[in-house]
Amino acid sequence: MRNWKLEGYEIDIVVEGYPGKSVCHGGLGWSSIVLLRGHGRVALVDVGAFGVRKTLIKRLADYGLTPKDVTDVLLTHSHYDHSVNWTLFSHARIVIGGDELDWSVNEPWGESPVPELYVRELSTWPTLARVSEGDEVLPGITAYDAPGHTPGHLIFVLRGREHDVVFTGDAAKNRAELVSRDTDMTFDPAVSAASIGRIWDFWTRRPGTVLVPGHDLPMVLDGGVPRFLGEREAAISAWMGDGMDETRLFRLSGT
Repeated sequence: MRNWKLEGYEIDIVVEGYPGKSVCHGGLGWSSIVLLRGHGRVALVDVGAFGVRKTLIKRLADYGLTPKDVTDVLLTHSHYDHSVNWTLFSHARIVIGGDELDWSVNEPWGESPVPELYVRELSTWPTLARVSEGDEVLPGITAYDAPGHTPGHLIFVLRGREHDVVFTGDAAKNRAELVSRDTDMTFDPAVSAASIGRIWDFWTRRPGTVLVPGHDLPMVLDGGVPRFLGEREAAISAWMGDGMDETRLFRLSGT
């Protein structure tokens, strides 16, 4: 299940996150992007990096939308693979944790996944909305602190009548982190573990709650065990021969 309805929202996974790291070429950064439509709003939860721009625009077009139709962008945190494309939606309300933004603009340039010039520009942008723990960022959607991956990381919880949807960003990037409660890429492992514990509290509070991680498929709990909604889809097409019509497909999918 990559699309569903809850409390007046239609929810679509427009770009699926992927739980992998590049071996030889730095960060992979294939993160989840979620489209929310309802209550008179067209919102995105995270917006991806440069490499996904063309795909994101095309996926929006599949829903009859252009970037100009997006009214709100909810950023879980400031890392490039989740935040850089806010400039595609510079007319929209850009939501980010105030503590996260303050930390980001003070990070030494060139030493982290923070896109230095983009967060500096965002910090004074007229449509910026700085939020904090407990703020309702859209009707029925509340921000909660989940630090560790970054100091000011937020998660967003959409409250439904019977169950909820939890958007975790990189506070819990994938199934492995959720199950093990161990993390990769964190400023403080103990703080990340506490945040994952908090995510589990939200997840187990109401049966049927859907969890959307930052780099994996959406999941529900089945007998207390995470179960994917759908199957992973990822592949790389590479020119490995001598001609432009000679490509090799490397499938990266599987559960």
